[in-house]
Amino acid sequence: MAAHAKCSPSAAYRWLECTAAPTFEEQFPEVAASDYAREGTLAHSICELYVRREFVEAIPKRTFNARLKKLQAEELYDDEMLTTAEVYVEYLREKALGFKATPFVAPEVRVDLTDYIPECFGTCDCVMFGDDTLHITDYKHGKGVPVSAIGNPQMRLYALGALRLYRVIFGDSIKRVSMAICQPRLSSNVEEDSMTVEELLAWGESVKPRALEAFNGPGEFVPGEHCRFCRGRERCRARADEQTSLEHFKSFVAENAEPKPGQSAILTDAEIGDLLKRGAELVQWYTDLQAYALGAILGGGVIPGFKVVEGRSNRAFSDPDAALQTIEAAGYDRAMLYDYKPKSLSELEKLLGKKDFAATVGDYVIKPPGKPTLVPETDKRPPYSPAAVDFAEVGGGGA
Repeated sequence: MAAHAKCSPSAAYRWLECTAAPTFEEQFPEVAASDYAREGTLAHSICELYVRREFVEAIPKRTFNARLKKLQAEELYDDEMLTTAEVYVEYLREKALGFKATPFVAPEVRVDLTDYIPECFGTCDCVMFGDDTLHITDYKHGKGVPVSAIGNPQMRLYALGALRLYRVIFGDSIKRVSMAICQPRLSSNVEEDSMTVEELLAWGESVKPRALEAFNGPGEFVPGEHCRFCRGRERCRARADEQTSLEHFKSFVAENAEPKPGQSAILTDAEIGDLLKRGAELVQWYTDLQAYALGAILGGGVIPGFKVVEGRSNRAFSDPDAALQTIEAAGYDRAMLYDYKPKSLSELEKLLGKKDFAATVGDYVIKPPGKPTLVPETDKRPPYSPAAVDFAEVGGGGA
C-alpha cells in the first residue's frame, strides 16, 4: 500500500512544499517501474539477506548461498550488489558496536504513518535500538542523485512510524532518534541526523496540516526544485507561469537593465550568483518540456512548430567478430587489428574482491584531484582548494 499511497513518505519533500502535487499527479498515468527501480529493489533484497544473517538469525551457509543464488539469477543482478551490501552491513555492524550493549536490530520493518498522513504506511530498511536511541537506516542503491539525511522528511516520517511501533515495547527508554542514509555507490561515508523524541514529535505535529491539505486537495501549487520527479512536471501551468513570467528575474533585470546613477553597468559577483541559482530551474524546466514533446510526437501526437528527426549516428559493423576475421584472412597482422588494454581499476576491484584488491594493490591506488566544478553551496563536498591540489600533485604517487 505504501508504494501507491497518495502522499508517500518518499515524495514528502515535494508535497510538503507543493500541497497540490498529489491531487495534480493523479491526472497522469503512473510511470512503469524502470530498470533502475527494479535494480534497486533487487539490491534491497540482497541487503536484507545480509542483515538477517548478521543480526537476526543464524542462517546456515548452505541456506544463505541458496537464497543468494536465487537473487543472483535475477536479470538485473550485478556483482556490485554484493559489494554494496557488504558496505551497508559493515556500517550497521559499526553502529551496533557503538552501543554499550548488543542492540535490537530488525530489517524491513513496516510502519504505520496514519497518525500523520492519511492512508499511509512505510518500510524502514533497518531499525536498531540501543542505549536510549532508536536508529533508522535507509539504503539507497542509486548513484545519480546524492540524498542527504539532514532534515530529510522521508527519514523523519519513517522515524515517527518506528517510534509509534517500538514505544509499545521499549516505552520511555527511547529518548533520541537518529537517522542515516547509506548510499554506497556514491560514497562510503554515511550521513546521519538526530533529534530528541520531543523534537521529532513536534515536527510530526507541524506536518499534519500540510499532509491533510495535500491528501484532500486541491492544495496550493508551489513550483521549485522539488518538481523534479513530479509526474505532471511538464504539464504544470503553475510551473510554466513561474518560468515564462520571469517573475524571479524581473526585479533583477529591471534594476540592472539601465544602471542607476552611480551604479556600475557591470554585474557584481553576488548578482551573477543570484542569476545562476534562478537560471538552473529555467534550464531544468526547458529540458523537461523537450523530453515531454519528444515522447508525445513519437507516440503519435503533435506539438505545433516541432517535429522529430533521426539524429546523427556513427558507422558500425553488423558483426564485429566476422569483420575482423575477414580482414585478418585478407593478410593483415592480427596485432594491427587489436589494441591491448588493461581492465579499469573498478573492473579489477570487482574481479579480485574489495579486500583482496586492497591487500594486493591498495598501495598503488591514488585519487587525483577532480576537475573544478561549479555547484550550489548546499553541496556537501568541501570547497575546491588550489593549494591542496598543488600539494597532491607534488606528493605524486601512491607509495
